[in-house]
Amino acid sequence: MPARSPLPVTALLAAALLTACGTAPEPDTTAAPASSATATTPATESAAAPSPSATRALGGAGTACALPVSFSLTEDWEPKRIEPLADPDFADLLKQGPATVVCEAKAEGTPHIGFLRVWTAPKGPLRPTLDAFVKADKSKGIALTDLRVGGAGGVPGVEARYSVYSELTEEWRKQRAFAVTTAKGVLVVELGGLDSEEDEMVAAYERVKAGITVS
Repeated sequence: MPARSPLPVTALLAAALLTACGTAPEPDTTAAPASSATATTPATESAAAPSPSATRALGGAGTACALPVSFSLTEDWEPKRIEPLADPDFADLLKQGPATVVCEAKAEGTPHIGFLRVWTAPKGPLRPTLDAFVKADKSKGIALTDLRVGGAGGVPGVEARYSVYSELTEEWRKQRAFAVTTAKGVLVVELGGLDSEEDEMVAAYERVKAGITVS
């Protein structure tokens, strides 16, 4: 039976949604649009990218999540380590296919509902691992693409574009994720949430994809 998204993490996202309904700030419609796209992301997706100066590191020692990779998030995103569940009967709630969620960053400082989740999986080929991860969710329209991610020439990766069914909104929502190989296995970075196709959400995901460094 296909695994569903981890309930504790999903519950946290739902709680954030209820809170955001009353507290999320209105978008600033007077702000000038970005003047140019960065060289590492498509122009249609990078126009909303925040200033590079407003970033925080994630993945290294002393950051919110110790990972076999490192990358930067904008300060609008709040990262949190997902602790393993002590009860083995519930451990599978943090799994999706071959992967286990270890870190989540929420778009707390934006008017949107979205998240970036980091999952780790055992060593293996990227394509089958990412394909199994996506198919373990209620997904359709899966398209996998080989690419290079990260700076200075990058490292081999695979990206998935697909749609997942939201029981909250009772509709299909576009989603994306990419996977890279690390010394500890396969690592998956997933962009999701109710507003996962908003420019600001996509720009945050593209920032991670363009700047990720494998330790």
